[in-house]
Amino acid sequence: MQFPRPAPGTGRWWLIGSVGCAIGVALAVWLGLANRLGAVTWEDTGYKVLDDRSVRVEFDVHRSPGQEVTCTVQAQDTAHGVVGQVQVRVPASAQRSVHQEVVVRTAARSVGGSVRGCSPA
Repeated sequence: MQFPRPAPGTGRWWLIGSVGCAIGVALAVWLGLANRLGAVTWEDTGYKVLDDRSVRVEFDVHRSPGQEVTCTVQAQDTAHGVVGQVQVRVPASAQRSVHQEVVVRTAARSVGGSVRGCSPA
């Protein structure tokens, strides 16, 4: 199968457009990767409702070694309303990933708990 040839005199523009698209894709990938390096991430690993006034939330925090992080942990009720919240300080350490467990005191019975967000302290 033969591909159609570009009209005479337009080959240069096809080349310039192709190179421009390749540079744009490379720049987008580079900016995306640069934005994620050193970012603080977390992963909820579980929760357990202890009683009508508390829930235990477990999570992993991934950050640069030596970086202190503060995480907001919430407990939710059946309507996904926040019934408890606590700020957790994760101290700096040589490890990139650390496991955390925290008990969140609640105003009413919760049905779940999760990390709302983490940021450098």
